[in-house]
Amino acid sequence: MDKEHNAKKFESVYSNRVRAGRRRTYFFDVKQTKGEDYYITLTESTKRFDGEGYERHKIFLYKEDFNRFLQGLQETIDHVKSELMPEYDYEEYSRKNQEWEEKREKERVASLAAAPTDVTSEVENGSTDASPAVEQTSEVDESTDTEEDISW
Repeated sequence: MDKEHNAKKFESVYSNRVRAGRRRTYFFDVKQTKGEDYYITLTESTKRFDGEGYERHKIFLYKEDFNRFLQGLQETIDHVKSELMPEYDYEEYSRKNQEWEEKREKERVASLAAAPTDVTSEVENGSTDASPAVEQTSEVDESTDTEEDISW
């Protein structure tokens, strides 16, 4: 029972993943305390150059700091965008990501259309191969946090 309680204690009640290129992903997780309060963990996960796992860095953000943290982050971003790098195209990677997502969806739809839909009818019609067909798609497993397939 104690293991079950500890496992539940660290479960996220909400999670949001932001892919940031080929090697980096940010996770925003809302977790619950024993006192039924909530806090946010921000995690940066970066694939190591040697390919052996990930480096993770976490920040814990508590409700009393939400507004100040958000204000400080927004002021810092605004300063970089308006004062330090006003000429930079900040939408460039959003467009590339959107194009990649659209391409991935087209490939997924095309692979679904090309896949056999009824293995049973093939067996009934005298097909000698009774093994089920394996659908191959280019869809990324959403449970992973790697981005090997994204090429910016």
